[in-house]
Amino acid sequence: MLGLRAVRQLVSAGHCRDAATVAVMAVLKRIAPIFAVREIAESLAHYGRLGFATRAYDGGSYGYATRDGVEIHLGLLPEGDVRAVRSTAYLWVDDADELAATWLGVGADVRSPEDTPWGQREGAVIDPDGNIIRFGSPLN
Repeated sequence: MLGLRAVRQLVSAGHCRDAATVAVMAVLKRIAPIFAVREIAESLAHYGRLGFATRAYDGGSYGYATRDGVEIHLGLLPEGDVRAVRSTAYLWVDDADELAATWLGVGADVRSPEDTPWGQREGAVIDPDGNIIRFGSPLN
């Protein structure tokens, strides 16, 4: 629960209408991207090679990949579903170059990290279904 001072700051900054609005706001716990995939077993194997712990949901149309508190959900793409699009997630890491080297070492499709104008060293890994995880670490 927010203190009275924090509530007043939110209201005065225009982030909410009144103190009652703040009192009923839910606390966000975590978020996980859901990547559309063509084959759950293949995708779980891919993320397993990247160092994630993986498991399939009973029924085979959904799976999970977790590592260091990060979670990615994998959902089976219904055949012929044109609504599905490739997804992208951003992963903050302590060393983008080390992660890229590790993932390259297991044969993943990695775009090597580069320095960015916004102070990050960023790369990307692309899964077999075209979903992208961009990853980055602060420039030293």
